Amino acid sequence: MDDLAASLVHHLGQVRDDQIDLLRRLVLSESPSLVPAAQDEILGVLTTELKALDLEVEYVPGQETGGHLLARAQSKVEGAQLLIGHCDTVWPLGTLDHMPLEIDDGRMRGPGVYDMKAGLTQIIFALRALREVGVAPALPPIVFINSDEEIGSRESKAHIMDLARDVERALVLEPSLGPSGKLKTARKGVGRFTLTVKGQAAHAGLDPEAGASAILELSFLIQQLFALNDPERGVTVNVGMIDGGLRPNVVAPKSTATVDVRVLHQEDVPRIEDAMRSLRPSTSGVEIEVEGRIGRLPLEHSGRNRTLWKLAQECGNSLGMRLEEGTAGGGSDGNHTSLHTATLDGLGAVGDGAHAQHEYIDIEATLDRTALLALLLATPA
Repeated sequence: MDDLAASLVHHLGQVRDDQIDLLRRLVLSESPSLVPAAQDEILGVLTTELKALDLEVEYVPGQETGGHLLARAQSKVEGAQLLIGHCDTVWPLGTLDHMPLEIDDGRMRGPGVYDMKAGLTQIIFALRALREVGVAPALPPIVFINSDEEIGSRESKAHIMDLARDVERALVLEPSLGPSGKLKTARKGVGRFTLTVKGQAAHAGLDPEAGASAILELSFLIQQLFALNDPERGVTVNVGMIDGGLRPNVVAPKSTATVDVRVLHQEDVPRIEDAMRSLRPSTSGVEIEVEGRIGRLPLEHSGRNRTLWKLAQECGNSLGMRLEEGTAGGGSDGNHTSLHTATLDGLGAVGDGAHAQHEYIDIEATLDRTALLALLLATPA
């Protein structure tokens, strides 16, 4: 272990309890995406912590969300590195009543602890550790924390894309991939489509021939959609929700389907989108409308992303860690940054159970990742 790595490990060991205490405060501050006012408390805590690092903190208000934080170093220096996290969770207010914060057997459990409030504490304590050991980050840090990632980053995406265009690299503090702690060097792109089938109502007993069943047509379309699945190419198409019809004795005049699409390679995006929009009815008297797109493009193994991954491996080696990589089926804001700058995702907590009742982090392994983040921040590209 080199001198800087040893110094970081030693300092972070001394403030171990402080990092756990901050994480506890963040978890106890429930912050569901769909309750904008619920973001006020956690954004306030994070603002205080970021200002204590001598960062200039700007609150970016949202229109339908709780808003976002943008923090920068005061000194204006060419180049920068972007740290990205989100403070929103999928858990509704009151989840702590039946899913309380617990610490036992080396694990912390609670809503949002893994995805991704532990990653937010890592940002704070990695930057603090560098300051305490007297080492400046290799590039000035920019921290962006949004409150709408779990609902698609609809408002924050433009801000993230603008920031990514102007930085040398982006470090995404989403949780690592499963209990083994793999970093996420690839992510599937994500799309959502809505199919609306319009038919013709008629009495199902007296005059069925006068109708055109939207449900019947949708059943044909669903088979065509599932036929688009291509495991070898990493393409998944899932009809996750269907609706339609008026009454059992009425030929259905309308039906809808909501479709989730995932693609591993950007070159497959136009093909899948064209296939979705090229769907045609096979039932006479029926019309089809298709809305949606693949809004998060894949995070791929680009040359600059591979270079950043190798740099992280070197930092891990300096800390005595053997890092592994993996591909995530879900998207993140790293999908957006990867379009414009070198991106490494999954630098956050080690644990499991994102969006699940058993959500937890491995405390010691997660604290080790804080040292990895600090060393990576200090290492030139």
